[in-house]
Amino acid sequence: MSDVPVVAAETRQKGRIGALDTLRGIALIAMASYHFTWDLEMFAYLDPGTATQGWWRLYARGIASSFLFLAGFSLYLAHQSRINWPSFGKRFAMVAGAALLISVATFFAVPDGWIFFGILHNIAAASLIGLLFLRLPVIVTALVAVAAFLAPSYLSSDAFNPIWLSWIGLSTMPQRSNDYVPLLPFLAPLLLGLAVSKIVTPRGWLDLFRRDSGKRNVLAFLGRHSLVVYLVHQPVLIGIVYLASLIVPPAPIDQVEAYKKSCENSCVQQQNGLELCQSFCGCTLVKLHAENLFDPMMANSLVPEQQSKIGEIAAQCSRETQ
Repeated sequence: MSDVPVVAAETRQKGRIGALDTLRGIALIAMASYHFTWDLEMFAYLDPGTATQGWWRLYARGIASSFLFLAGFSLYLAHQSRINWPSFGKRFAMVAGAALLISVATFFAVPDGWIFFGILHNIAAASLIGLLFLRLPVIVTALVAVAAFLAPSYLSSDAFNPIWLSWIGLSTMPQRSNDYVPLLPFLAPLLLGLAVSKIVTPRGWLDLFRRDSGKRNVLAFLGRHSLVVYLVHQPVLIGIVYLASLIVPPAPIDQVEAYKKSCENSCVQQQNGLELCQSFCGCTLVKLHAENLFDPMMANSLVPEQQSKIGEIAAQCSRETQ
C-alpha cells in the first residue's frame, strides 16, 4: 500500500496551514501501522491474508483516501488564483519520479506483486485530472467524484483486465500487486477534497489554522516531508522485522491450510457462498500442486509464465465449480 502523500504547497501569502501538515503526519503514522502489519504477515508472524482482508483492508483504503483527499484540498489552495505551472511541474515530477522508482524496484524485487499503479501513481494522475476542475463549479466536481466512486460497480468489464488497462480500475480480475490504488474509484477522494477546499477557502474558514505548527510538532514535521517518509519507512520497518525474526523466529505455519484460509476469505469477500468458495479453493489447490506451482507461489517467487498459468487455473476452477 499505500498512499502517499504529496505535499501540495498551500498558499503562503497568509502563512502555511500547519493543521494540514499535522493531518498528513497522522495519515503517515496510520500508513506505517498498516505496512507494519503487512511486514509481520510477510515474515509469517500473522496469518496469510491478514493485511488484505476484513477490517485491515478497509483501514488501508481509508488511509489511501485520506492522502488523496488532502492532495485535492491542497491542490486548490496552491492554484486557486491561477495554475502555478513551475511549482506544479516540480511537484508532479517528484511524485511521478518516485512512483516510477517504486515500480522499477518492485518489478525486480517482487515480480509477482510489483507495484504498477500504487498510491503515488494515483496521486500524480489524479492531480493532473484535478487541474481540469479548478475552475468548474463545486457541484460539478462533487458529482464527478460520486461518478468516479460508483464507476467500478457499474462499468467493470473483462476488457480492462490486461495490465496496461488495470490502472483505470474497471477490471474484473485486477493484476496482483502489493500496492494497488487504481484511478477509479480513488479519483473520488481527491475531487472531494478539491470541492471541500473550494467551499471553505474563499470564505476564510482556514484563517484560524494559518499558523506555524511549531518545531516540536513531530506529526507536522513528518507531514512536511511526507514523500521522503513514504519512500524510506518500509525499508526501515522491514529491517526491524527481519532483525526481530533472527532473535525470535515466527512459528512454522501449515502452508496448505494458510492458502485455503486466505483463498476462502478472499472468495467470500467477493459475495460468493462459503460452499462454492471451498470447492473453488480446493480445486485450485489440487491443480497448483499438479503443476508444481504451489511452493513458488507461497514463496512469492513466480515468474511471469507461472503467473499466467495460475490465472488459467483460477479461470478453469471457476468454470468447474459454478
